[in-house]
Amino acid sequence: MSKRTSVAASGSAASCSNDASVSKSPALKDNKQDLLLSSDVGHFSLVRALHLADLITELNGLCGILSVFSSLRYCIATGPLASALNTEAHSTLYWALGFLPLGLFFDFFDGKVARWRKKSSMMGQELDSLADLISFGVAPASAAFAMGLRTPVDHLLLGFFVLCGLTRLARFNVTAAAIPKDATGKAKYFEGTPIPTTLATDAVMAYWISKGWIHEALPLGTLFTGTLLEFHPVALMFAVHGCLMCSKTIHIPKP
Repeated sequence: MSKRTSVAASGSAASCSNDASVSKSPALKDNKQDLLLSSDVGHFSLVRALHLADLITELNGLCGILSVFSSLRYCIATGPLASALNTEAHSTLYWALGFLPLGLFFDFFDGKVARWRKKSSMMGQELDSLADLISFGVAPASAAFAMGLRTPVDHLLLGFFVLCGLTRLARFNVTAAAIPKDATGKAKYFEGTPIPTTLATDAVMAYWISKGWIHEALPLGTLFTGTLLEFHPVALMFAVHGCLMCSKTIHIPKP
């Protein structure tokens, strides 16, 4: 979730935050980025338009991308010609999960930098949401696939989880300005669980790896084994988490 806000041309403020949000008047809006993005000339205008907080957000996205790549490397290392008990392969899977808390660090840090420098933008808001989708949506689903959630129904449940994260982030960007604020301008609560809470699921998966509960040893095994509807019951954990993210009635107070 973005910790930064943008101000529309009409002067209305859209606040997006994981742990805090700031409201800014039109007078405080930085127009340099808008000018660079709308310019028809100039080399590297997009790079020059990025604020420091935007670059930190990119690091969040990079952590998610590296996590996905680590999951892919694990799948290669534990293919038909390799052993699923390969220690080196397991370390790769740990890396896939380990990049995600680092992404959370950058997710928190970019908002602090934006408030410190008093610079926020619509582009920063969108970058933050896209980076969160990679790091806390696509990357955990990729790790779950690598661990053994590989039946067609598992794929649907993991896909549902990622789409819930996508929808939750889009809703937050649209409705953040309407959420009640405190005296400092910070939103009072999260509507639905924030997408970074998927780190709890990552911790569960890390525990399973430490116990060797992966592939055929996944907890609870499979249901409807040998049929088209075969799936791992633990995949429902992702579906439930997706529903919690999209909930309209769950209000989690912000720290």
